Amino acid sequence: MLEPKKRKYRKSFKPKRGGKATRLVKISFGGFALKSLEAHWITSRQIEAARRVMSRYTKRGGKIWIRIFPDCPITKKGGEMPMGKGKGAIDYYVANVKPGTIMFEMDGVPDDLAKKAMELAAYKLPVKCKFITK
Repeated sequence: MLEPKKRKYRKSFKPKRGGKATRLVKISFGGFALKSLEAHWITSRQIEAARRVMSRYTKRGGKIWIRIFPDCPITKKGGEMPMGKGKGAIDYYVANVKPGTIMFEMDGVPDDLAKKAMELAAYKLPVKCKFITK
């Protein structure tokens, strides 16, 4: 799963949701893309699940680009932990996705195959998505 190799500071504040995307809004690499219509955190597990379902549906054909990266750490304290005693350990990493962000791109497959693969990937994500072409 995706996670940063190294960080300057191990723990950080939670990322804020909301607003509109100003970067990652145009298709750069492939001919087809999956675009977010909502703001949400997307975990590294969800990104990996979407990638796997796309590559399996296309039978490893074509090329898939993942345009988002989970670089924000989310911490969690253990069960029955009393208040205080500092910030918890890192539990997982998230990518902060805003409306209009291009999350995945694909090329090298027919458009009907790409559309179905992206729809299956959208089921794995916690945001409403839209299939777009270049």
